[in-house]
Amino acid sequence: MVEPRGWHSRGYLPHLDLPGLLQFITFRLSDSLPAAVLHRLAAETADDEAERYRRIEAYLDAGHGACWLRRPEIATQVQDALLHFDGARYRLLAWVVMPNHTHALIETKRGFPLPGVVQSWKGFTARRANTLLGRSGAFWQRDYYDRYIRDDAHLAAVTRYIAHNPVKAGLAKNPADWPFGSAGFSDGDG
Repeated sequence: MVEPRGWHSRGYLPHLDLPGLLQFITFRLSDSLPAAVLHRLAAETADDEAERYRRIEAYLDAGHGACWLRRPEIATQVQDALLHFDGARYRLLAWVVMPNHTHALIETKRGFPLPGVVQSWKGFTARRANTLLGRSGAFWQRDYYDRYIRDDAHLAAVTRYIAHNPVKAGLAKNPADWPFGSAGFSDGDG
């Protein structure tokens, strides 16, 4: 059984990994946020992490990069990967696949640390997407952003944010209109 690491860093982003945590995760395509833009945003918001995150999200929502996830067959692969181990390795509470990034809200489970869960999503979908696109090379950005959910108000805000991300980005009029997210998801049973 793989044990969680608690607080740790893989170089620059701090991560908290413990079983039973609710985690908000964002991972993005390799070309969606160039390093120069990220460094500029970091310098401009050096004393305000919340503002930095808002500005990064606004940049992503503007649809920079190749936006391979805009293609339904690739977005479906990512959504299916998120759903595949729901209930076994984690509990998937909410998700949305945007044109150049993905958000997921999960409850972690013992024996399945967060880095392994995210790596399985990214590794599997990168291989499948690159095959569909007839390309090779980096598909996802190496790292990911995660934030553990602190309380019920935070949970409600993150759930709302995930559902409304396609609306905020101008991709849908209502959350349920976006086919690649929990707000519009149907498993076939209605």
